[in-house]
Amino acid sequence: MRLTFAILLTLLCARFSPAAGLNDDPDVAAAERFFSTWMQGQLAYRNLPGIAVGVVQDQKLVWAQGFGFADVAAKTPMTPETKFRMASHSKLFTATAVMQLRDAGKIHLDDTVATYLPWFQIRTANANDPAITIEELLTHSAGLPREAGSHWSDLTFPDEDGVKAFIESHQAPYAPEIRWKYSNLGFTIAGLVVEKVSGEKWAAYVQQHIFDPLGMTSSSVDKDVEGLATGYGERMPDGTRAKMPFVDAKAMAAATGITSNVDDMAKFVSSQFCDGKVGGTQLLSIGALRQMHRVRVLENNWLSGNAIGFAVSKEGDKIYVGHGGSYFGYKTQTLMQMEPKVGVIVLTNADDSNPRDIAVHLMQSVGEAVAKASMKPPVMVTWDPTWSRFAGTYKSKIGGEVKVIEMNHYLVSIDPSGPFPEHPTKLQPIGNGLFKVEAATGGGPVGETVRFIEENGKVVRMYTGGSYSDRVN
Repeated sequence: MRLTFAILLTLLCARFSPAAGLNDDPDVAAAERFFSTWMQGQLAYRNLPGIAVGVVQDQKLVWAQGFGFADVAAKTPMTPETKFRMASHSKLFTATAVMQLRDAGKIHLDDTVATYLPWFQIRTANANDPAITIEELLTHSAGLPREAGSHWSDLTFPDEDGVKAFIESHQAPYAPEIRWKYSNLGFTIAGLVVEKVSGEKWAAYVQQHIFDPLGMTSSSVDKDVEGLATGYGERMPDGTRAKMPFVDAKAMAAATGITSNVDDMAKFVSSQFCDGKVGGTQLLSIGALRQMHRVRVLENNWLSGNAIGFAVSKEGDKIYVGHGGSYFGYKTQTLMQMEPKVGVIVLTNADDSNPRDIAVHLMQSVGEAVAKASMKPPVMVTWDPTWSRFAGTYKSKIGGEVKVIEMNHYLVSIDPSGPFPEHPTKLQPIGNGLFKVEAATGGGPVGETVRFIEENGKVVRMYTGGSYSDRVN
C-alpha cells in the first residue's frame, strides 16, 4: 500500500516545508534579491530560455524561483514546478537503490557484477585484470567504455538486448581501479543489477522505494509528461536555438532517464541530510549515506572525485557533494554542503546554460546566507583564568616535547621542532577541566580529550587521548 504524502510528513525526517523563518532573515532575503538580479541578467545577456533554482536547508525548501520561460514561443513562465529531464542525476537514484539493497543484506559492494549478471563478460583491458565489482560501477572506476553505442549521435538508445550485444563485442579501455573514467554504461549495468536482485524493473523500483516514500509526485522515468519544459539546443550564431526532441533512454534509464523538478529534487536533497532509522523518508542507513558522500576514487588531477553515485569537488575551502546532468536540451546541477546541511538545485532547458557555474554562485550567495542564518551558536565554555596554570612544557619518555601556550583566552599546543608554528593545535574547553583537540588535519589525536593531572597544587602530567607527557617546566 502506498503511503500518502500527508502520512509521510509524520514520519522521521519528513519535515519538508518552506522555511518561513529563514526567508525572514534579512541576509537571506538580500542574497535572494542579489542572485535574482544576476540571474535575470544572465538570461538577458546570454539569451537563455529559462532556469529554475532551489535552496534547501536540512528538511526545508528555503527558496525556489523560476526565471525566464519553460517554452519561449508559448511564453510559458518557468516555475519551481516545471519539469526537466534530470539526465545523469538518475545515477544518484540507481546508487541509492543499490545501497538500499545492500542495507537489506541482498548485495555487497565488493560482489562482482557477474555474480548477478552472468552474461556480463566484457573483454578486459589486460589478460589478468580482476572481475569488475558493484562498487566500481558506482564510482566510475570499472574502466568501462563511456557509452553503450552511438545513441548520443543517432538518438536511439539500446534496450537490454542491445546492451548485452555491446558488452559481447567490446573491450574495457582500462583495468578496474586504474583511474576515474565516467561511464553511462557502468550505471546502466548497475540498474540491471538492481532489477535482477530486486525482481522489479528499475523504473518500478525507483517509484516504489524512492519517489513514493519521499513524496516525489512530479517525478517519472522516460515519460513525455505534461509540464515538461521545452528543451533547447545551443544558441547558434544567428541567435536561434533548435528545439530538442523527447528521447527515451530505454535500458540506459538508470544512467540518464529520470524527469523531475525543483520541488521534488529538494525532497531528494533533504533525504541526504536525514540521520534516523531506516523507514519512511529515511531511505538509507546513516552508514550508507556517509559512504555515498565520501570520496572513493579521485580524478587524476586530484581536484575532484567520486563517492558512491555522487561527485565530490572542492571550491576554495568548501567541499561540495552533488551531480550534474546533460540530456538533449537540458542541463542540471545539484550541490550540497553536508555539515551545514545546505543544498542547491539548478535546472535549465538549454544546452549551453552551464548550470554548475550557476549552482556554485547560488551556493556562495543564497546558500552561504542560509547556512549562516541556520547555524546554531556553538556551546562555548567560558575561559577560566586559572587555566593559565596548564601552560608549560611537557615531555614524553621517548623524548618528544610539547609546548602548551596561553593565547588570548584559549590554549594551544605545538611541537616546537615542527615546521608550521602558524597552525597550532587548539585545546577547546569542554567543561570539568577537560579539553578537546581541534586541528585542521586528522593525523594527530584530533577530537580526543586532553586532561591535566595535578599533585600538591602543581600540574605534573598531560594526557592527550591515551598518551601522556610529564611537565618539565
